[in-house]
Amino acid sequence: MIALEAVERRFGERVALRDVSVHVEKGQTLVVFGPNGAGKTTLLRVLAGLLRPHSGAATVLNASLPRESWKLRGKVGYVAHEPLLYRDLTPRENLRFHARLHRVAEPRIDAVLHAVGMTDRADDELTELSRGMVQRVAAARAVLHDPALLLLDEPWAGLDPAAIEMLEPVIGSASGKTRVVVTHDVAGGLSEADVTLGLRDGAGVAVGDEVAVRELYG
Repeated sequence: MIALEAVERRFGERVALRDVSVHVEKGQTLVVFGPNGAGKTTLLRVLAGLLRPHSGAATVLNASLPRESWKLRGKVGYVAHEPLLYRDLTPRENLRFHARLHRVAEPRIDAVLHAVGMTDRADDELTELSRGMVQRVAAARAVLHDPALLLLDEPWAGLDPAAIEMLEPVIGSASGKTRVVVTHDVAGGLSEADVTLGLRDGAGVAVGDEVAVRELYG
């Protein structure tokens, strides 16, 4: 599903990712650790086909990046650290907009709103919702088109235990999806990881246990 070999990404003179290599099989969860500014979000955006790798080899869902990044359209669900929803629309209107892009029918919108516990608030403006509710809508949007790969940037941030339990079958390991999860939750991340990757100043670092992960954070 994902194969990266010595991937590098730069922003001008600054190297955001360097020598990043990792392999993820179908149905596995890759958990990415690292301090702020280590390159975690940049890695997610490369995997989503939103940023071009400047060197190395990158294959995601059998698409060679960046040449075949167009093949990822409709196959990736992305929950960013910020929800990236239209604040002046309701949850249902946000999902309808996304559904039109992927030719998803109305019953699917109702189903995912129910799955994230937002049926009763589906027609309220996002500005009236709590941060946790908005995060649930973002999760619904990410899975609306039934993607093969989920890219999740701190997906549990701002959620109470009940909401986390509700979203587990949607975007958690119980979803059965191939996932890449960025998190600072060392114990929680390790508990759900099939594959781990550490990033320090953009460089890929092997982290196989809790001690190694915590060393990333100094």
